[in-house]
Amino acid sequence: MAKRKPAEPTVQQLFDLTGRVVLITGAAGHLGSAMSRAFAEAGATLVIASREADKAAKFAASLPRRGRARHHGIALDHMSTDSCEAGFMEAVKRAGRVDVLVNNALHRDSVAHDLTTVSAEEFSKHQENNTGYFILSRIFRNHIVARNQKARTPVSGSVIMIGSMYGVVGSYPEAYKGVSVASPVQYHALKGGTVHMTRHLAVYWAKDNVRVNCLSPGPFPTDAIHPEMKRRLCTKSPMGRMGHNWELKGAALFFASDASGYVTGQNLLVDGGWTAW
Repeated sequence: MAKRKPAEPTVQQLFDLTGRVVLITGAAGHLGSAMSRAFAEAGATLVIASREADKAAKFAASLPRRGRARHHGIALDHMSTDSCEAGFMEAVKRAGRVDVLVNNALHRDSVAHDLTTVSAEEFSKHQENNTGYFILSRIFRNHIVARNQKARTPVSGSVIMIGSMYGVVGSYPEAYKGVSVASPVQYHALKGGTVHMTRHLAVYWAKDNVRVNCLSPGPFPTDAIHPEMKRRLCTKSPMGRMGHNWELKGAALFFASDASGYVTGQNLLVDGGWTAW
């Protein structure tokens, strides 16, 4: 008997996360907080991961809730394999499962040093962020596979890597000269690796019903950025301005939801046209 063609969902259904569980690292930060609110506003249950359990719990309690959604805060340090494993198990224990993983946390200890001063140890340590993204992603993939072995209907999973426009293009030295250290070479190497790891995992895990995509923000500075550097960066953007953190909400929701059900291995740049020059 031929398979019945699935009914066409509405746009509202495609973007609805009701009943889904999202595990996001670095959730309380500048960009993570906006993405977390997007998932919560769409109906998801959030598992907020931070190296500090109290910080995670406090932020989880601040998020909006729709229907039966309940948010949780857990301790998880993506720079530690043991912590990744224990933290993911805790997420499943608290929320019952995980449907979406967002690798957003970033260990930043070396970014104060530019390509003239960064040490070999600092450079290598920064690349360990990608190790953590991979380990968490593999744990998540195995979780989806195990669920599908028991499920009556197929279960799907979505991994969202957070990259950067600086994983695609080089920096502008004149934007930083005299006001800040150069855009760190170790950061560019990291994010370039994140973008390509996304493609690699996507082609291997598609058969497991796990989609892997990358969301790469452009300039989304905090208020702490030097005003002159912000002015210079604006001149490099076709839109002539910096991004607001809430302008990532739609793209993040797209990758987390069924709206991107036939999308995997992609890198979506939200950069005001920066990489279109």
